[in-house]
Amino acid sequence: MAERLTARAVIGLVTDDFVPLPAPAALAPPLPDGPIGWAGYDASRARAAGRTGEEESVLYGRATIDGRRVVLVAFEFGFLGGSLGQAAGDRLVAAYRTALADRVPLVSLVATGGSRMQEGMIALTQLQRVAEATVRLRDAGVPHVAVLRDPSTGGGWATVGAGADVVLALPTAQVAFAGSRVRPHDADPAAYTAESQWKHGHVDGIVEPEDLRATLSLWLRLLRGSEGAPAPASAPPPRALTEAGPPCTGWEAVVRARSAERPRAGAYLDAYFTARAAIRGDRAGGVDPGVECGFGLHEGRTVAYAAQDGTATRPAGFRTVARLIRLADRLGIPVLTLIDTPGAANDADAERAGAGPAIADAFTAVAEARVPVTSLLVGEGGSGGALALAAPGNTWATPDGYFSVIAPELASAILKREPDQAPVTADQLRLRPQDLVELGVVRGIVTRGG
Repeated sequence: MAERLTARAVIGLVTDDFVPLPAPAALAPPLPDGPIGWAGYDASRARAAGRTGEEESVLYGRATIDGRRVVLVAFEFGFLGGSLGQAAGDRLVAAYRTALADRVPLVSLVATGGSRMQEGMIALTQLQRVAEATVRLRDAGVPHVAVLRDPSTGGGWATVGAGADVVLALPTAQVAFAGSRVRPHDADPAAYTAESQWKHGHVDGIVEPEDLRATLSLWLRLLRGSEGAPAPASAPPPRALTEAGPPCTGWEAVVRARSAERPRAGAYLDAYFTARAAIRGDRAGGVDPGVECGFGLHEGRTVAYAAQDGTATRPAGFRTVARLIRLADRLGIPVLTLIDTPGAANDADAERAGAGPAIADAFTAVAEARVPVTSLLVGEGGSGGALALAAPGNTWATPDGYFSVIAPELASAILKREPDQAPVTADQLRLRPQDLVELGVVRGIVTRGG
């Protein structure tokens, strides 16, 4: 189990300074034992305040992290399990509104057992208030980074935590909608951990406490976006990583793109960015290890990236790409996509996971993006699974890439040709980089020199 740091301890761990803001004024005088008259509630609150030195389960205020201004929220689990009631909801909403007014990122350090039973449905309705505040923050393009401490369960996880743009977690923290006392007796305890949530694409990163400050600092730098500046310029396409010229034949293009010696997306990302951080998963239980998404620094400015690594792209991969593009769009950050796939995964599991809708969502995310999207074909460009990541009018190719409506072997099979006719079919498909330029599918061929 993760070490349960107090709210003040974790604030001290990650911030340069912290200036608490006063509790919002109550709209009505407090009722004895709360809104539903829970016997002994006032006494429980008094004992919690005595133990923790806090007035409520939520603290908020202005802070800096490595010199970067933020609004900070921290839950104190020692105060009635970090639970959400009316006063805690008031503080959360005030924190979101302050971040919106200041136009600085919101950082939430979550540790909660959920809604406060002693306030009944009044406590539960705080989740609706937080959801509304989240929408306002998103609409304004103000980023929100959440850190899940131990435990992060119930409505606090399902709103403040999971509702953030980037979700980090401390190792071994309990992270689940179901708290430890309300799970099925035969439930696998591993499913309720930060590690499980990361594995299944609900958490972007597991961070050791000693690394938390540096990790938050990097994310705050990456998510700053245009910060009210004019629309961002498009990201320049990366340079080619090989000296080779364009292929002579269609089949040579296919063979070169499929070569194990060809530079992959990871090499292009390493060469393009001086620093980067990844988002993980589609937030629907899926992760495609063949797709990398995140934000990086290129020549001093932030660029979002989505890169295929040469494998067949699964539905979770397309959904993660769509998530990345929409987040970048909200924050005013240009996008770079690297295309390299033989096509979309077409096995039965992929169909059950919604291959068609996921591909459609990726196409839609690219089409509706207000920020510029730049695409580079670095290897195979197999059919719609590749085209889904391509920016209309701003796609480039390396000499190692090809784009095709279908793989030459499959086209030959459909045309009832012998297998040895695949090279002939490749030429007929006009899939070479120079063919793609002539056809207007790509803007140009990048070289190692630029």
